[in-house]
Amino acid sequence: MNHRTKCLLAAGALASTLTLGQTRTSAPAATATPAPAAATQAPAAKPATKAYVPPKTSWGDPDLQGWFTNLSENGTPLERPNQFAGRQLEDVKGEELATIKRDAQRRTVESFAGPLHAPEDWWQVDLNMVKGSQAWLIIDPADGKIPPLTPEAKERDAAKAAARRASGRGPSDSWEDRSLYDRCITRGLPGSMMPVIYGNSYQILQAPGYVAIRYEMIHETRIIPLDGRPHSSPALRSYMGDARGKWDGDTLVVETTNFRDEDAFRGANGATLKLTERFRRTAPNTVKWAVTVEDPMTWTKPWTFSMPLTMDDSQPVLEYSCHEGNLGLRNILSAARAEEKKAAEEAAKKTK
Repeated sequence: MNHRTKCLLAAGALASTLTLGQTRTSAPAATATPAPAAATQAPAAKPATKAYVPPKTSWGDPDLQGWFTNLSENGTPLERPNQFAGRQLEDVKGEELATIKRDAQRRTVESFAGPLHAPEDWWQVDLNMVKGSQAWLIIDPADGKIPPLTPEAKERDAAKAAARRASGRGPSDSWEDRSLYDRCITRGLPGSMMPVIYGNSYQILQAPGYVAIRYEMIHETRIIPLDGRPHSSPALRSYMGDARGKWDGDTLVVETTNFRDEDAFRGANGATLKLTERFRRTAPNTVKWAVTVEDPMTWTKPWTFSMPLTMDDSQPVLEYSCHEGNLGLRNILSAARAEEKKAAEEAAKKTK
């Protein structure tokens, strides 16, 4: 109820009281039995919760700027686990959700334990998956599952697998057999903002007509124009695609196309894949990030996943210092050669 309505109601009540007083003076009314107190008192109205209004930049756009992380959502499955069949995200909360997150954190840390694991005070001390807010990420379709592949996608995947088998190459014969992530080239989109055990820092910056997003892993920066320009020629394709943004109220909507096939999300067709991201500040320290994945050559219908980005000034984007995997890639390849040598030696012993 706004201030003007309150004033009108108060004035009306006052007028009724004055009129009733005048009537009683001129003609006293018969004595009436008092009504019970409960019947004369209306229940107190609950105060209305004000909707959060995000701040504005000096030029009038909604302000999304800051350092963000989604580290706590590491370990959250993309699809709804079968154990939650028939349930919705909002049904899994409280202690049930906290237990799921504690178990996921324990499994994550234990999976890296062993004689060759990284120091225990490296990423483990910062990992707090118990703060995770969701039991899974996909919000559409309602069943929380990725839609089925199209016949074209199945044929494409089968052809790739057949070509790989025919090549005779192993997964670590060369650096070219490793993923672009292993080679420190890119995690692609939306991979660059998907949570992992470390390196989950992002910075959103804004200027009139542009939004920029910096990703710690792997040293990517996207420049998103907001001036309505068309996408680049389909012949110009890149690892992070071609982004165009616009404001829909308080929500930044970013449409990205023109992906390279090498890192198109989940094996999609880079030429037909379209990602539509939505960024909306929902609280002083939270931006909701949602991604709609659409590729008629890969999935039978579009699907959407979502998660929060939490503002954290203590987690700025650090230098990733990764180029062609540093020692990691060299060790992957040298380990493969060592395994091949051991296998050859054992085979030679058997032939003697």
